[in-house]
Amino acid sequence: MTERPDIPGDPRAPGRWLDDPAHRAWLAADARAQLAAFRACVGPKGEIRPLDRNGRPRADAPQELHAVTRLVHSYALGQAAGHAGGDVVEAGLAALARDHHDARHGGWVWSVADGAVADGTKLAYGHVFVLLAGASAHLAGHGAGRALLDRAAEVIEARFWDEEAGLLRDEFARDWTPFSTYRGMNANMHGVEAMLTAHEATGEAVWLDRAGRILDFFAGRIAPGHAWRLPEHYDAAWRVDPDYAGNPMFRPAGTTPGHSLELGRLILQHWDLSGRPGDAPPPAARALVERAFADAWLGNGGFAYTLSHGGQVDVADRYWWPVTEAIGVMAAFLKLDHRAEDEAWYRRLWAFAARHFVDPAGGWHPEIDAAGDPAETQFTGKPDIYHALQADLLPLAPGLSRAARGLAAAAPLA
Repeated sequence: MTERPDIPGDPRAPGRWLDDPAHRAWLAADARAQLAAFRACVGPKGEIRPLDRNGRPRADAPQELHAVTRLVHSYALGQAAGHAGGDVVEAGLAALARDHHDARHGGWVWSVADGAVADGTKLAYGHVFVLLAGASAHLAGHGAGRALLDRAAEVIEARFWDEEAGLLRDEFARDWTPFSTYRGMNANMHGVEAMLTAHEATGEAVWLDRAGRILDFFAGRIAPGHAWRLPEHYDAAWRVDPDYAGNPMFRPAGTTPGHSLELGRLILQHWDLSGRPGDAPPPAARALVERAFADAWLGNGGFAYTLSHGGQVDVADRYWWPVTEAIGVMAAFLKLDHRAEDEAWYRRLWAFAARHFVDPAGGWHPEIDAAGDPAETQFTGKPDIYHALQADLLPLAPGLSRAARGLAAAAPLA
């Protein structure tokens, strides 16, 4: 393996870093290092574990649905790019079928430990990642991928999709008994991601249409009425619940600017898959991103995790994933139009990530403290490859959509 330089590109290089061979080689090298490191997630019995800070599987951690599905998606994307990671995809698919699928009630349980269900809750957030895993595995040529996609589609249709609202319901007990009226932005945003990938994998228009309805609600109705911020939490009638505060990782109070960055990229992907109507990209993508940068980029670098509804910093903790999502959306903007300010931000983001989050041993540290050093307050070890691997691979893909197909044509990891 070619050794990865300390910096992701020459700051004096002219033009776009997206076209610079040195930068592209750095991205490919970091992707290979991540894919090599996260192989350790697969245990001797096929169980999937998060990693500790030193890259060893954590025996004390349960196997969680979102981590398994995102591992499948990530290695399928890496496989499309030319990395030999099909065995990890197969291990993840097997873990989903063996451990998470609920043969009695249908759907997939949230977590398992020592071969038994630890948390049987049925979450839209987890189920849309099952759809994403199936779609990505199918695109990478895995025979079980399409079956998983179809089974996830049936469950989402029957349990989570609210046709009248054009949005996803959030949660049920294991036997599908309703236990809350909570509705959330996060599950719906990742629903858009999964639906767009399902459309790319199958060509079925329903996925593009439903993703568009979710985007119309959040980017067309909610964000413009909230100064281009995205409230996270809603009641059963899809009214903003400004006082809600739940799980500090998945449902923190207020707004989460990193989600605005993710949604901005998904808006561009949907627009591209829809044939680029109106020629110019939807202005909502730029408005969401600019507001997130203005509100949340901190003076010492990195993004604040959460904001109050008025845009003041609430939780200033700095995590890796908002930086990766900012990289992804800036790369998308640069593929459309090379603006000097976008190029400057893209380089600044990568320089910050390489200095503070990227571990030379492979993988990224998920959190840094006030001094910019790795910390473990919200996250333990290295929980996930998904965000950081996409930060490497999406800039290497030529377009705004159909990343798997574009990476397969370019084969940057071969």
